[in-house]
Amino acid sequence: MTEKEKMLAGELYDCGDKELMEIWNNGKNLAQQYNSLAYEDKKTQQQILTELLGSKGDNVQITAPFYVDYGKFIHIGSDTEINMNCVFLDCNTITIGHHCLIAPSVQIYTAFHPLPAQERFTSDSSWAITRSAPVKIGNYCWIGGGSIILPGIEIGDGCVIGAGSVVTHNIPPHSVAVGNPCRVIKKLSQ
Repeated sequence: MTEKEKMLAGELYDCGDKELMEIWNNGKNLAQQYNSLAYEDKKTQQQILTELLGSKGDNVQITAPFYVDYGKFIHIGSDTEINMNCVFLDCNTITIGHHCLIAPSVQIYTAFHPLPAQERFTSDSSWAITRSAPVKIGNYCWIGGGSIILPGIEIGDGCVIGAGSVVTHNIPPHSVAVGNPCRVIKKLSQ
């Protein structure tokens, strides 16, 4: 099993693996190019996003700056808007549905490390020992500004996540959820 396969399977993997570093460098370079474009250069923006992301639907808008680890493990549905200064650490898949609004400074994490300090590093690598878990955001969701979504989280269709929330567990469809830790405060009609 390759380190990339281990990463996507949620097993411990070596972040410094050659194949992963090539994808990582490519993602960082493409994100840097994207972030340096003139705002009105929509054609080049879409070309870079097509190369950077694993997949994207029609009418995807991402306002720079936008930061990724790899980029290739991010999948975004149609008619979705991602506002400025978002950080998507895609060491596993990040799937965002159709018709979503991602407000400024949202952070989505898929990577995590062992809790005991002695297990985070090995003598044969300068990289921290890492595992990952996918994040999935359903259709018609609105993620409020400054929210943080942790590894392994699923947010159901039609949810609203309040600004500044830290999402530590799954959120059922058609819910308004807020806080740290994020909790459901209201159910929405479908």
